[in-house]
Amino acid sequence: MRHRPPTYNERIYAPYKIAALVEVLAEQGIPPQRSLQGTGVAEGGIYDATALTSIRQYVEVCGNALALGADPATPFLTGARLHLSAYGMYGYALMSCLQMRDYFLLGVKYHSLATPTLAIEWTERDDRAVWSFPDALVCNESPDIRRFLIEQQYMQHVTHLQDVFGRPRFPIRAYFSYAAPAYAEIYERFLGCPCEFDHPQCELHYDAAILDQRPLLAHRLTATVLQQTCEGLISNARTLSGMAGEVYQRLLRRPGEFPGMETIAAQLGMTSRNLRRHLSAEGTSFSAILDDVRSSLAVEYVRTTRMNGDDIALLLGFSESTNFRRAFKRWTGKTTRDYRRAGEPGQG
Repeated sequence: MRHRPPTYNERIYAPYKIAALVEVLAEQGIPPQRSLQGTGVAEGGIYDATALTSIRQYVEVCGNALALGADPATPFLTGARLHLSAYGMYGYALMSCLQMRDYFLLGVKYHSLATPTLAIEWTERDDRAVWSFPDALVCNESPDIRRFLIEQQYMQHVTHLQDVFGRPRFPIRAYFSYAAPAYAEIYERFLGCPCEFDHPQCELHYDAAILDQRPLLAHRLTATVLQQTCEGLISNARTLSGMAGEVYQRLLRRPGEFPGMETIAAQLGMTSRNLRRHLSAEGTSFSAILDDVRSSLAVEYVRTTRMNGDDIALLLGFSESTNFRRAFKRWTGKTTRDYRRAGEPGQG
């Protein structure tokens, strides 16, 4: 299950990640005005609840940290400060999940609410639950910045699991797709598990038994309300922003009829090649947006109607109902029947 990254330059995020990093750097003697230099973020704005920042601005602060000779532990120390409570509705939705399997699913589904700097996925492999971080970023950054972002991301996962359980729950192994840095010995100290480098992909492995466990603050009503709130926040962001938003809105105009990329490009006054280039710059693609539209409509149809799977498959443009059922399981982790049951009073 994969997250589609948002626009790199769009200012839609509260500056909590920037504030955490600036605080860590200040404790090392690097003043905020230096760590924020060239970002367009004012020192007084990092604690402003109404301020909005972009992924690009956060990555620029990371670049400043490296250029200013920050302690190699900086990304780990920053990740340790980014508790789920800092993420607003997204964080509280994760903490109130009924099962850790839902936590993993929703962590990906709503990741675009969390100033995401990396694409994330999760899979269940035999006896392991695996977070993976594909090499492609939402931006084309240097290997040093990429390593900084990976280190922070891993530490955030460790911090968040501690928040969810109320005690440390370390991964069983961490893998990195790059060579071991000179300070590699600090990895195991922060992550609490063996670490391996030069792996084909960056992955964080947990014992799959964790998926059936219950978060400390699990609560059915709270989870439902907060997840609905996250759905609304996601919808507003993806339907109103950038070229991806334009495509998303056009695909939603006549549900059941999904024009191809050539048609959408013509409606937007450009070639399909230019449209593909614009979407790529925003970290997405036409097929990813179409999949997102179908996913949103499918969930809405299953949640609010009694239509059977064959009818919904037809409305969503699937040639075979089995393909729709497979896609729905990929989107939600449930069959349509189980999804409906979970939404019924006293069920799930």
